[in-house]
This record gives sequence, C-alpha cells and structure tokens, in this order.
Amino acid sequence: MSKIKKLKIPEDQLELLIDKVAGCFATNKITVEGMPVGFMYREEQSEAIDSGWRFFSGTESQDYVDDKRKSDFYPLNTIANYDPAIIPYLDMPEGTELERNEDGTFSPIES
Repeated sequence: MSKIKKLKIPEDQLELLIDKVAGCFATNKITVEGMPVGFMYREEQSEAIDSGWRFFSGTESQDYVDDKRKSDFYPLNTIANYDPAIIPYLDMPEGTELERNEDGTFSPIES
C-alpha cells in the first residue's frame, strides 16, 4: 500500500491565482515541506497538459531528485499558491532557467 502525500497546503485552501490549466513538476521540498522555489526551469512539454516547468527548492541532492517518490505533477496554479513569486515568469519560453535572488525575485542562470 502506498503512502499518500500530506501536502503543506490542503487542496481546499488553494486560491485561483493563475488561469493556466497546464501542469508542472515540483519536489516534495516545496509541496510537502513548504520550502520556497529556489530554482525553476522550463523544458519541452512531455505532453499537451504539461507546461514544461520544473520547480525545486534548490536544496535537493541528486539522489533526492532521482527518487520518483520525491516529486509529482501538479497544476501550475497549485505551485503558484506555494510560491506566488513564480507567477511573473510563467510565460517565459522553453529553455528558461531561473534561480531565486535574495530579494525574492528570479534571475536567469548564465550558462
């Protein structure tokens, strides 16, 4: 029997912050532990409902990220409720990689 994740924000407490219906991946550090998004990137959509956005706290180890039980697919609006600071960046194109600044905004990662 699998254990159901206890999310930091119960579904009935989520507000409609964005009208995008697409989904994204986020780690348990954000959705279960309630940490802010520290790093986000947008890759090519894996399916029509996928926005391509991937959200991390920035504290995840590679082993943590590799464990499929430590992340899940959520509506973008759900992650916007966890960290509204991501909202201004959600229309950025595929290939975008952003990290959080000390002031709470995000800046592109120089490659």
